[in-house]
Amino acid sequence: MRFEPGRLVLHRNVRRGRIGWVRAARVVSDDERGLLLWVARQAPVAHEVTAAGLGMRAVPFTEWITSGYALARGTWNGPPVLKFLPTGAAHSVWWFRDAGDRFQSWYVNLEEPGVRWDDGAVAGVDVVDQDLDVVVRPDLSWEWKDEDEFTERLAFPEHYWVADERAVRAEGERVIRLAEAGAFPFDGTWCDFTPPAEWDVPDELPPGWDRPPVR
Repeated sequence: MRFEPGRLVLHRNVRRGRIGWVRAARVVSDDERGLLLWVARQAPVAHEVTAAGLGMRAVPFTEWITSGYALARGTWNGPPVLKFLPTGAAHSVWWFRDAGDRFQSWYVNLEEPGVRWDDGAVAGVDVVDQDLDVVVRPDLSWEWKDEDEFTERLAFPEHYWVADERAVRAEGERVIRLAEAGAFPFDGTWCDFTPPAEWDVPDELPPGWDRPPVR
């Protein structure tokens, strides 16, 4: 299935059948290259927290896997971001901006290929975020990100959602080669994107935002 440009959809991260986070986004384009999404400033979001209200990155993984589970709603509190999910690829590429809405860097989010769903009134794409990431700067230099978290969680295979460390790293290395070559999407494409003026930002996530994951 493909989504119409301008449609509000939900970009969701799933962890072992649980929703890890949800972000409301507008579809910029959806074609043979992949799905391009726009997360606006103050877009409604939700994310998984412990009973104490702490996010996953705020506690050791040993504590996280024994904690209670809830989804806390909020808003996207950073600059707007573009997210590109290439067709069939085990990663997405995000265009990060600075406080002045100027392009700052690319963020390669290593993840299982997205699975789309459409319930009519609400639709979205579910991914499994594999935690290890790559930051690519405008000069095409790069660095791995979140290696410590990735390594920590791999020590708990009965609880972690990443089964093949080598495959994740291999995908990262493949995308790094594209970045070093300045190949699409690291060729300046979409760095100056401006959303249509008529795109509003909803106050809340639409009904059905927490429907069971498709994966």
